[in-house]
Amino acid sequence: MLSIKGVSKHFGGLKALKNVSFDIADGRVHGIIGPNGSGKTTMFNCITGLLEVTSGNIYLDDVEITGKKAHEISNLGIRRTFQQGKLVPSLTVVENVMSGIFDYGRNDIADTFFRVPLKESKKESVLKDKAMEILELLDLEKSADRWAYDLVWAERQFVQIARAVVSKPKMLLLDEPASGMGPIETDQVGELIKKIKSMGISPVVVSHDMKMLMNVAEMVTVLNFGDNIFEGTPAEVQKDPRVLEAYLGTE
Repeated sequence: MLSIKGVSKHFGGLKALKNVSFDIADGRVHGIIGPNGSGKTTMFNCITGLLEVTSGNIYLDDVEITGKKAHEISNLGIRRTFQQGKLVPSLTVVENVMSGIFDYGRNDIADTFFRVPLKESKKESVLKDKAMEILELLDLEKSADRWAYDLVWAERQFVQIARAVVSKPKMLLLDEPASGMGPIETDQVGELIKKIKSMGISPVVVSHDMKMLMNVAEMVTVLNFGDNIFEGTPAEVQKDPRVLEAYLGTE
């Protein structure tokens, strides 16, 4: 589904990604791991158009998306989450999730200007129904009317994931979805990832939580100092000496 071909990203003299190539198959949970500073989030930012690549090409379903704007890539079927759990604090949970359905440039001007004040439009009602459907699927419906600023860290991450999947994209990039969570919440993240896959969405997960990732991923790419040093199944990754050296160092 997604092909990364020789992608490099330089920030002045810093080479965050160095000629990285790998493929992500449709219908699989794909993990990306590596020590801090290995280029994982930079790769996500390049894929989603937040950063312009220095060189190389990125293809979604054989269509080149290199250089496209972030909203264009989003509308083609790639959505993402962020490490910081970004939500709009002054909106409710269901309103935050509804915002994930918006397609840039496709809003109905007539619906905006001719709706009755303080009355929910037909389109808004449809969006709310879709948002509630996802909240129920992810067991978050009880929090629908809570304000986003009232959520604890783990809840914010779950809502962020719901907002990203409500439009039912082809691929979902999850950047450290279990960051800052305890064992119970981390297990819940793993179950959410499995549910997302069952919806026909291909999850790509960056995570420092090796146990969680190895339990859900079917293929893993390992980055180290901007290089792709290994690709394989979770079992293969855990035995590869280059991966062990990257994480544990050498004597």
